[in-house]
Amino acid sequence: MSYRFLLLFVAMTLFASDVFAGTIERIWLTHASNNPSKIVVNWETADAGDSEVEFGTTQELGQSVSSDEKVNLHHLEIPLEKRDTLYFYRVRSGEDVSEISSFKGYPTKDLRVAIVGDWGGFFKAEDVTAIVKDDVHLIVTAGDNVSNLYEAGKEGTKAYSALIDSNRDLFRSTPLMPILGNHDRQLTPRGAKPPAHSVYDVEATAYREFFALPGDEWKWHFDVPGFDLRFIALDLNHISDFGSTWQTCHAWHPESAQFKWYAEMMSKSTSGFVITLMNEKQTQVNGLTKGAWHEHFRKSSALITGFGYFADRAELAGGLPYFNTCFKGNGVPYIDPESEFHSMESNYLLLSLTAGAPTMKAEFKNLQGKVLDATAISRRN
Repeated sequence: MSYRFLLLFVAMTLFASDVFAGTIERIWLTHASNNPSKIVVNWETADAGDSEVEFGTTQELGQSVSSDEKVNLHHLEIPLEKRDTLYFYRVRSGEDVSEISSFKGYPTKDLRVAIVGDWGGFFKAEDVTAIVKDDVHLIVTAGDNVSNLYEAGKEGTKAYSALIDSNRDLFRSTPLMPILGNHDRQLTPRGAKPPAHSVYDVEATAYREFFALPGDEWKWHFDVPGFDLRFIALDLNHISDFGSTWQTCHAWHPESAQFKWYAEMMSKSTSGFVITLMNEKQTQVNGLTKGAWHEHFRKSSALITGFGYFADRAELAGGLPYFNTCFKGNGVPYIDPESEFHSMESNYLLLSLTAGAPTMKAEFKNLQGKVLDATAISRRN
């Protein structure tokens, strides 16, 4: 082989490795802006490559957003200019291109949101059949989206890849807004007592790398202005372990940045419906902070957690609705002191809201779609 031919061969090989960026392995949708005027299309490739999303309101697409940065985890935000419209899109990395998928633009009249707690090891497509039938516009989680970050073959971001793989069609057609639980950053087994090393990654590095979310990502807020609705996600979980090697969440004391951020959010929120999300028992938060968080929780329309493995609905002091929802109904059946409904069935919470209505419907549903409990969440005064 001549030297000139060898150089040509090497150059062509390098060019090919750059262009053929690797197979597109999974696609999911999130929001990185604080409102639904934009959506993020996310995907993974085995090898680093550039990113492009083609999109439009017909299968001819017609618009595109791109980035030349070579990455394995791709996050591209696209504008959503229309409501009550079906959007079509596909992604490209190098020469690899996905099939065309679709998602619903946000509605103008009736909005449906599924709240899912402790997705954990529920990696089965049939488990979300009822959510698919509900035809929701958004999925919000109540924490513990994966079991851990150390299982063989599912280390780090691979745990979240497995979550997306479990329900590929759902996640590429419905935006997902997760919040943090302790399992979402668990690096090693917990053990019977705190070990010498940290068990959890407080900064939630893998979670924040995988998901494109608003703000700090470990805490965020998201508004749906057409429905006068705001979601606020907090990083509260296993707060009694704070300061030990079992510490999982960011600082939560009344002098902490997180507490001050939430207090400011609540003081400035003008939305008629404000839903606060966390992954801790409300009694634990109330007791350890002597009611400091609850002073601001009570300004919400509802407080939702995914801490316990059951369905539970309570009315807290001041009339604040409190919900515990979980995809697993097999936990220790402790009941909130103010509980008005409790069930050990696996469940999710469906929120339904008509634009301009004075109340929002909240339904606990089992995984077969049966309504276990229904109540109304009132618009804030």
